[in-house]
Amino acid sequence: MSDDSFIREVNEELRQDQLKAFWKRFGPVAMGAAVLIVLATAAFVAYEYWSTNRANQAGDQFAQALDLAAEGKNDEAMAKLAELREGGVGSYPMLAKLREATLLADSGKAAEAIAAFDAVANDTSAPAALRDMARLRAGLLLVDNGSYTDVSARVEQLTSDTNPVRHSAREVLALAAWKEGNRETALSLYNQILGDGEAPAGVRQRAQMMSELISGSGSSS
Repeated sequence: MSDDSFIREVNEELRQDQLKAFWKRFGPVAMGAAVLIVLATAAFVAYEYWSTNRANQAGDQFAQALDLAAEGKNDEAMAKLAELREGGVGSYPMLAKLREATLLADSGKAAEAIAAFDAVANDTSAPAALRDMARLRAGLLLVDNGSYTDVSARVEQLTSDTNPVRHSAREVLALAAWKEGNRETALSLYNQILGDGEAPAGVRQRAQMMSELISGSGSSS
């Protein structure tokens, strides 16, 4: 045996002894860590599957409620929405509350609908977009079921130049002002809509029509 071969064998024996010593000392820890990683990964995958499955079920349930409402089966739709409101995930409970309020409004129960929309609007856990929509819907109902002050309390904060629903909010507020005979305020709000290049075409058309109607009905002073 050459010196080089002997040295290689000695080095190999040393490495094996070092590996055995390392494994004897740290092997159980390494195995435990590996097991924990596998268990954590399995738990994460299971949770993701469970969450996705629940979200899919909630989506299906919401779609079923919409279908029932479209068929005029409001009682069944309300029951389905109540289940979703209590046991849904994500934004579905809030969407269910909004849809319940809409069904109440469609059934002529304006006071109950306004209260339901207000509940969503005042719920700080709800997404901002849904809260704004609830304020807008409550304000619209109050045009015929309340005062300008009632409407303003809901939608005034939505009329800022940076709010995505400002055009609709200004239109609702203008309608409330016009209904109470405050032509100057109504005309000012309609002119804000007409002066906003981002206002949707339908809102602009109604604003133009109402502006002409108000201007032709007498002095705005």
